[in-house]
Amino acid sequence: MRMATKKSAATRAAILRSARNLFDLHGFHAVSIDDVMAGAGLTRGGFYKHFATKGELFAEAVKQAIANYNSHQRAHAGHDDTGAHILSGYLSPKHARNIDICPMFILPSDAADAGEDVKEAFQVVLEMMIAGLSHDKNGRPLPRKRALAIATLCMGGMVLAQSVEDPGLADELRAAALDAAQQLRNAGPASREREPDSEHELEFQH
Repeated sequence: MRMATKKSAATRAAILRSARNLFDLHGFHAVSIDDVMAGAGLTRGGFYKHFATKGELFAEAVKQAIANYNSHQRAHAGHDDTGAHILSGYLSPKHARNIDICPMFILPSDAADAGEDVKEAFQVVLEMMIAGLSHDKNGRPLPRKRALAIATLCMGGMVLAQSVEDPGLADELRAAALDAAQQLRNAGPASREREPDSEHELEFQH
């Protein structure tokens, strides 16, 4: 019985490992169950012994990546600039993210027309990204609006980069989004957002 349990756990781990690699490279919709199982050296029939749907697999892969990421963050607490790590990882020029410690491979396009499992996973990752971008390079807290804007730049830049055929243009889009996100994150406190002082000021701004 123990041998069968160990084999089942090893099979599940292999499926998750294959899924994370493939989802990271191609996104949720472009990867099939057959692709995942082939990547794990298994046949499709074994998939349903471990997962009911591809969406459940995707959510589990994200959960595992988050656990690894959190473990890495705890081990490097006080040493890493989390925001810089997120930006350089998510918007790297060649999209060479380290999925062993980064769960950010999920994209808005993955979640937009997918099931609840995928949407819930996307929201967890988005909230983690926003939290990680909530401080500047010196550790000073940023307004939530700015963290939201930086996260939007990250995901928007990656969506555009993955939507074009030209690799050179894709790299340019990622680099431009990274540069803008870094500037916004590291802008001085004097430029921090504030609410309009009056209705007149709000009208003037528009």
